[in-house]
Amino acid sequence: MKKITIAIDGFSSTGKSTLAKQLAKKLEYVYVDTGAMYRAVTLFAMKSGFVEAVEVDEDALVKSLGDIELNFIFNSDLGYAEMYLNGENVEKEIRTMPVSKNVSQVSVIAAVREKLVAMQQAMGVSKGLVMDGRDIGTVVFPDAELKIFMTASPEKRAVRRYKELLDRGENVVYADILENVEKRDYIDSNRAISPLKRAEDAIEFDNSDLGLADQFQRIYEHSLRVIEKHQV
Repeated sequence: MKKITIAIDGFSSTGKSTLAKQLAKKLEYVYVDTGAMYRAVTLFAMKSGFVEAVEVDEDALVKSLGDIELNFIFNSDLGYAEMYLNGENVEKEIRTMPVSKNVSQVSVIAAVREKLVAMQQAMGVSKGLVMDGRDIGTVVFPDAELKIFMTASPEKRAVRRYKELLDRGENVVYADILENVEKRDYIDSNRAISPLKRAEDAIEFDNSDLGLADQFQRIYEHSLRVIEKHQV
């Protein structure tokens, strides 16, 4: 069966990664979490001393991009690939609030986006891919056969993120999470390079009041229809 490319974009904490993982597993496609890539670069910048009070030393980071090696390595116990930075598993570290507070500032750097977009496009040459992020359907794969744009109210997304971090044992405050969500929305939507926006041919899903199981079933069934359409 001929495979397609599925691009999933949307705001932070809309469940893009969860949906993409489920969809890739069900379709037996490859899943790529581009957000993890930007988070890994952010973690590298933080550990290298390039970030101070959410201000990023862009010149220093750009000069060090050649020292960054990113790999997704499949974890059979978890059923999905985890992010490795220079040979080290950083999957848990990149999901923390300190990284979340700085990732948007790192993501706006042109050289960072250029490096990661090139890596992402190389991953999708063979199709059969589900990739989620902020600019997949508009920049990375503008010709993707299926584009999905996910959204939800900032409050609902902040609650989800808050519960997720509490479950991981982090000491967080809801008001801080909401502020971070709204700040990331603004930065992602207003950056000069590859701003977050819905591709004209993307299908929008607002899951503010939609259960994950219902959402997945709807998108999975639509994916099958699109895949069938391209079997010519």
